[in-house]
Amino acid sequence: MAHTVITGASGLLGANLAAELVAQGHTVAAIRRPSTDTSSLADVPIEWVCADLGSADQLRDVFTGADVVFHCAACVSTRRTITPAISAINVDATRAVIEAAIAAGTERLVYTSTANTIGPTPDGTPADEQTPWAWDKARLASAYAVTKRRAEILVGESCDRLDAVIVNPTYLIGPRDARPSSGRLIVELVNHRIPCWTTGYNNFADVREVARGMIAAWLSGKRGERYILGGQELTYRDFMVRVARVAGVDPPRNRLPHAIAWLAGRGGDLLERTGRETTVNSVSVGYAFTDRYRFRSDKAVRELGYVVRPIEPAIRDAITWFRARGVV
Repeated sequence: MAHTVITGASGLLGANLAAELVAQGHTVAAIRRPSTDTSSLADVPIEWVCADLGSADQLRDVFTGADVVFHCAACVSTRRTITPAISAINVDATRAVIEAAIAAGTERLVYTSTANTIGPTPDGTPADEQTPWAWDKARLASAYAVTKRRAEILVGESCDRLDAVIVNPTYLIGPRDARPSSGRLIVELVNHRIPCWTTGYNNFADVREVARGMIAAWLSGKRGERYILGGQELTYRDFMVRVARVAGVDPPRNRLPHAIAWLAGRGGDLLERTGRETTVNSVSVGYAFTDRYRFRSDKAVRELGYVVRPIEPAIRDAITWFRARGVV
């Protein structure tokens, strides 16, 4: 049995990671803010510890005695503009986590990045860990991807003093999505609020397999290496059809014209420049239509024993979880 620490345990990935660690017999200390919604882990016996992610001193106190720290906390956003809030969580907090882990003598840090820091390939084939970042050239560089990439660089530069590995999950699907985050696509579809489908692709991963992959990265990953933890590659239309079939609802029947979506995205860009919040901009529209968001998890399969599974069980269990909470 090991003692583990998680940042971001209230989120989709962190919650499933905490549940899996407890199921495997480990103890979990989860860092939270006073306002954190911890309902996603109400049934899991973990210790919640209040600490400021920006304070290396506070984090050091929590990390002391831990066998591993999983840094999952992040500010996910499709914004083009990097705000102080995004940078504070994705970059500054990562710097504090690194400093605290070194000061506490932490045996291993597992940093949760994103597949958005990798690729795409010039010819549209699936990217791997060696594929250079080029989403800026594709005009699809969100503030989230840019700041997570900066944080990856910080982690990589610390590996002469800290035993750290990086995991790069793709689009996560599964239960315990309290916000919801990526599961919002399921919620909106089941609640009949998505009238159209788009022509893009994504790589949909069962969050529970990704959690197991993170544990394997802790135990078997190589220092300083990155591991893509992905799943099943599907078009958005195919994914929506599968969600609708599981939920017993009708799927969207119409294709969203690219021109209309592009205009909406440009409008969102203008709103963002005025400081207003919007989930629609040229980046989010670009992701919905791109056929280049493709990744391969061969390295994780080979070195970590990672398992890529069909996405239907994750869809089913996500819907069951949402229905039990009256979300759908």
